[in-house]
Amino acid sequence: MTSKKVTIHDIAKKLDITASTVSRALNNNPRISETTKKAVLEAARSLNYQPNNLAAALRKGKSQLIGIIVPTINRSFFSSVIRGVEEVANKLDYRVIVSQSNENVENEIALLNALLNARVDGVLVSIGKNTEHFDHYKSLLKKGIPLVLFDRTTNEIGTSQVIIDDYLGGFQATEHLIKQGCTKIAHFTNVKLVNIYHERYRGYKNALEKYQIPFDDSLVYESNMQLDDGRECTKKLLSTGKEFDAIFSASDYAAAGAMQVLKEHHIKIPEDIALAGFSNEPFTSFTDPPLTTVSQFPIEMGQVAAESFFEILNSKKKKIIPQKTVLQPELIIRASSLKNG
Repeated sequence: MTSKKVTIHDIAKKLDITASTVSRALNNNPRISETTKKAVLEAARSLNYQPNNLAAALRKGKSQLIGIIVPTINRSFFSSVIRGVEEVANKLDYRVIVSQSNENVENEIALLNALLNARVDGVLVSIGKNTEHFDHYKSLLKKGIPLVLFDRTTNEIGTSQVIIDDYLGGFQATEHLIKQGCTKIAHFTNVKLVNIYHERYRGYKNALEKYQIPFDDSLVYESNMQLDDGRECTKKLLSTGKEFDAIFSASDYAAAGAMQVLKEHHIKIPEDIALAGFSNEPFTSFTDPPLTTVSQFPIEMGQVAAESFFEILNSKKKKIIPQKTVLQPELIIRASSLKNG
């Protein structure tokens, strides 16, 4: 049995006043006396009245809601980005609705439609690995709804982006390994069409080129970059019998998998094989040895993405010029890569 939803008409009947008076009182209209406002609020509480936020949003033209779509929520990076967005949004009395695509473009489309039905004022998105067409986002922009991309982005959509300099991070990590005396550096990457992995791969290749180390495509392994993938890539690498003295993984999770397999084969880290990851996930400081990695400053990324969103939302201009904000990464050097002590 479902209970009937309480409306302003029920409050009005209880107090023997008009529904319009109740509405004005709930919206703190100065034309309503403090005595009436107090009586309405008390009646609303006693009847367990829940305001219709959707109807209010339609009246005001704003819902005070921001939609966020991330590939997965159970990663420290994305949860930290969300935290950064909330820090900015909450100060402006905005709330966020978070959803995950699980790297599936059909999910992205369904989630985007659900957020639009919830009347969000705009959407912040990190694109899934398998998303190759972007009509659903282009349609959003045609409707005049603010869209900001972060981390995994594309230049095929004319909208603002917030990214880390993944190329520089990849270059710095590889250069560090080279300066530790490594000359045969394997690289674990994802599908190189995904912008962040392509850029980290490009940084890896250019660091080798700078130090005149021949690039060897057989030392590059593509996978989904989870822990098990790192394990499998390392097993394959070892099974080839090919000589290598370091692994630069574009993901901390795959790097952790590599570390496990190297230890199982009694290969010393970093004496035999130096190891570096990417993202500075919390567990990287607790591995044995602690993992060298690249910090992406996710909280700052979320804050800047939210600021970009509000700049678009509050702009009086009809045509918004998209802005790309590039944050600087930081190489976090730990024991896993320190061959030289």
